[in-house]
Amino acid sequence: MKIDVRHASHPDAVRSYDTETLRRHFLVETVFAGGEICLTYSHYDRMVIGGAMPLDQGLFLSSPKEVGQDFFLAQRELGALNVGGPGRVVVDGKIHDLAKYDCLYIGKGAKDVRFESVDAERPAKFYLVSTPAHGAYPTVLLTRDKARHLTPGEAATANKRSIYQFIHPDVCQSCQLTMGFTMIDTGSVWNTMPAHTHDRRMEAYLYFDLDADQRVFHFMGEPQQTRHMLVASEQAIISPPWSIHSGAGTKNYSFIWAMAGDNKSFTDMDHVAVADLR
Repeated sequence: MKIDVRHASHPDAVRSYDTETLRRHFLVETVFAGGEICLTYSHYDRMVIGGAMPLDQGLFLSSPKEVGQDFFLAQRELGALNVGGPGRVVVDGKIHDLAKYDCLYIGKGAKDVRFESVDAERPAKFYLVSTPAHGAYPTVLLTRDKARHLTPGEAATANKRSIYQFIHPDVCQSCQLTMGFTMIDTGSVWNTMPAHTHDRRMEAYLYFDLDADQRVFHFMGEPQQTRHMLVASEQAIISPPWSIHSGAGTKNYSFIWAMAGDNKSFTDMDHVAVADLR
């Protein structure tokens, strides 16, 4: 297991960040590595994001020093969403089969969590998001047909998309984690525009299903002090509570969103008009 630690940045400091500094604090360039679990521990709401990419051997989710517990989920919950080939997640001996776009919620207290690929030539890629948990909820397998499906946006504004809510109060109970993914329709490029902030919750994005030679322009920062980063497929963004989080791709793409903080209200947003952005 590899783990990186990212400390919180004050918005006053971020105003002076150059491109390299911005990427070092907020971009996770390597989420998936064959035969490894790669994690990033953010001090924004102590969210842990990362990827498990098993090959011939399964991967055990151990507890690093940064988590400070005897086992990883002693005081945490976890969402695992597969963006690769077919795989399995074994939780305390129980096998859960996950196809691409399937999600598994694992509650606090699970001691033995292992990730496996059905075929090492087409490995599973489990995107992992973990947050502190105050209680224990059951482990639940969530296929795409079980998700809450929304279709906002329109072609005229290039933001027509499908949102699939998996770990969400209307679908699956959790302590504070919410998680799902968004697929941008062919011909559209924008996500989360008009932009918003939600100072009650931080957020993380994983961009995926993007061709190797294409990129997403991810916009962040205070609404009147915006910045951008160029993001490749299967790279992740840590989004502070005070920041907008919006993107435009050089073609359509998908992204996993996950939030943690004071509430689980998907619609708790402080909207920012396009004309007010700087």
